[in-house]
Amino acid sequence: MIIKLAVCSRSINVDLGGNCTMPNIVFTKPDGSEHNVNVETGVTVMEAGRDAGLGVEGTCGGCLSCATCHVIVDTEWFSKTGAPGEDELDMLDLAFGLTQTSRLGCQIEISEKLDGLRVTIPEDI
Repeated sequence: MIIKLAVCSRSINVDLGGNCTMPNIVFTKPDGSEHNVNVETGVTVMEAGRDAGLGVEGTCGGCLSCATCHVIVDTEWFSKTGAPGEDELDMLDLAFGLTQTSRLGCQIEISEKLDGLRVTIPEDI
């Protein structure tokens, strides 16, 4: 059983043992290695991948003015992340290795519904 608490305008989950539970993102690096990253809700995929040192750059800091946080969302998760907006699609045109499920990590904000999200970091060309 999970109990939801609101702390300082952020929502956290606490299990019956008093342990905080946070959403998890599974990043797959170009070499095929998988990395589980637990994050607070409200953090973006870009911030999570960058802060975990997984090769997600986010050069513009999440201002939607580059494509260095390009990730490929697993097909089963793509619809859950929401559709990319027109500005994001314009920036994605600059990304290498573009696919039908490509997104900019700075535009995917993690919520409880995205717990377990799987993304692949494309190889830099």
